[in-house]
Amino acid sequence: MNLEEVSKFETLRPQVRAYMCLLLGRSIPNYLPDPQLSIIIDAIKQIRKENISIEAFYVLNERGIQITDTFSNLPNKKNSKGKNLSSRAYYYKAVRTKKCVITNPYPSILTNNLTVTASYPVYDDKNRLRFIVCIDISLKELLKFAKPSTVDLSFSFINKFTYTIFSLALAFVSFLLFFHGIKSITTYGLSIDQLEIKEMFESTILITLSLAIFDLVKTIFEEEVLGHHHDPKSRDIHRTMIKFLGSIIIALSIEALMLVFKFALIGPQKIIYAVLLLGGVTMLLFGLSFYLKSTENRKNQMD
Repeated sequence: MNLEEVSKFETLRPQVRAYMCLLLGRSIPNYLPDPQLSIIIDAIKQIRKENISIEAFYVLNERGIQITDTFSNLPNKKNSKGKNLSSRAYYYKAVRTKKCVITNPYPSILTNNLTVTASYPVYDDKNRLRFIVCIDISLKELLKFAKPSTVDLSFSFINKFTYTIFSLALAFVSFLLFFHGIKSITTYGLSIDQLEIKEMFESTILITLSLAIFDLVKTIFEEEVLGHHHDPKSRDIHRTMIKFLGSIIIALSIEALMLVFKFALIGPQKIIYAVLLLGGVTMLLFGLSFYLKSTENRKNQMD
């Protein structure tokens, strides 16, 4: 397995899907009163004439049974007509999403090379599924079509360079916050009896903010510089956002608590400012709850 090709595919996946789905969508009629299998096969054959890199194509019925031969020029092709393919990703993903989908690269039975399958559901005018059109194409050939241009490569380099600079700057800020947070509680050395509660609170705020910024830097660097893009269903990005917002809320809550004690002792008339800060923290909590609820609903819809 060529890991470099797989990595490129993950980066170029949106372009690859757009290319394959455009190829199928513009040639195969959909939502007709009575879709004819012969018309679909003729359309795919025309696609194949224009794109010689297509390894094979075949059609499934609404239950995932292959109802045509496997059309391919490869000498070792296998006829799978009548085979139940309902457990394959290119079938159940197309049925579930009701739109054109592409699979992850997998070793082809025909060529033993990495292959990607694009599947296109065909419906009648009453929105009933009639056929699933499947096209196999070599990953290597597919990446040639989606190969980024010189302008794209230049923009990608500038983009990564810019994010690297910002990541380093934020990492430096995170280090400074951590340094001052530790410094404020180690000033007295082992004489911890001289340490004031205020300094402990301030140190906690600084270290908490340092951790929040570090998590943000880690996510930015992984996503935008290293290109470790996560699956949309993954909770990694949501978890990072929750940790970041949670750290900010904790820091503000501690600050509000400090102000309540401070103003209660030296200026009760100013305690309204602490109350307003607590109100802001409460609004942030409501915002975080809404974010958690919306992401959970989105995950359930995708599942």
